[in-house]
Amino acid sequence: MQERQWITARRSELDTLAEQLTKQLREVRVERNELAVAEWALNRLAEQAEQARADSGAADPVSAKVAGRAVLLIPHRTAPHRSDAADEDALPGDYRKILTIVRAADGPMQVRAVGERLGLDAPVRGKLEPLRAQMAKLADRGWLHKRPDGKFTVRP
Repeated sequence: MQERQWITARRSELDTLAEQLTKQLREVRVERNELAVAEWALNRLAEQAEQARADSGAADPVSAKVAGRAVLLIPHRTAPHRSDAADEDALPGDYRKILTIVRAADGPMQVRAVGERLGLDAPVRGKLEPLRAQMAKLADRGWLHKRPDGKFTVRP
C-alpha cells in the first residue's frame, strides 16, 4: 500500500514540475522573441547610423528612425553628447536646477539629497526614481559624473 501512495505522490510532484517547466519554457520563448526583435532593431539602427555617418563624414550623434519616429543615436565609443560649445541654457529647466544644486554642493551628492533640495517627497522611493533617471541622463551626456558609490558630481 505504501508503494502506491509513494507512486501517487511522486506522480503529483512530477506533474507540478512539468507545469513549472512548461511555464518556464513559454517565458524563455517570449524572451527569445523579444531579443530577436531587439537585435533586428539594433541592426537596423546601426545600418542607418553607418549610412548617415558615411553621408556626413562625422562621428557626431546621428538621427535615425525607429517605428517611424526620429531618435538620436549617440555612438557608444565616442565622447558624451556635450561639447565645449554646448550651452547649459539649452537644457530643460529641471535639468538646469539639478546642475545648480550639484554644483553648489560641497562634495558628491546622493539623489535623495538633490530631491530634498528640489522639494520632492524624498522618503518615498518612487518619487526619487524620475530624478535618478534625469541625473543618470546628465551623467550619460557628460554634464555630471556618477561615482561608483552612486553619488554625483559636476564635470569640470
